[in-house]
Amino acid sequence: MAGSSLRKNKRRAMSDINVVPYIDVMLVLLVIFMVTAPMVNPGVVNLPTVGGAKVQSLPPVFLTIDANENVIVRKDGDPVQTLNKFELGAFARSQAEKSADQPIVIAADKTIKYETVMDVMSKLKENGIKRVGLAVKTQ
Repeated sequence: MAGSSLRKNKRRAMSDINVVPYIDVMLVLLVIFMVTAPMVNPGVVNLPTVGGAKVQSLPPVFLTIDANENVIVRKDGDPVQTLNKFELGAFARSQAEKSADQPIVIAADKTIKYETVMDVMSKLKENGIKRVGLAVKTQ
């Protein structure tokens, strides 16, 4: 019996963890996520279409923002002038002085940043334009 008690004292509990299987699993998961991440579509925003809007008494002034972020003023479909970011404020002030109820419609190219459209809208609002809208495609 003395011999068996010596064997039990020499035998210790193993305190090391084998982490190689965990590393293998993590690398497989990393590869899976790296392969599938580009395939996932971000949330698609379906914008509403306008069925019928009221006809305005004053014809709107269209501000067209093209793919190069140039702002073009159009009245009755014809281009009147091209504005840069600095001239936009002066244009908005002059339009607000002429008629406070003159609607301005922004028609932006779909390839430009949303931030550019919001900058134009805020510049118009800051300089006294009360009615700003966005042009949409009808079905």
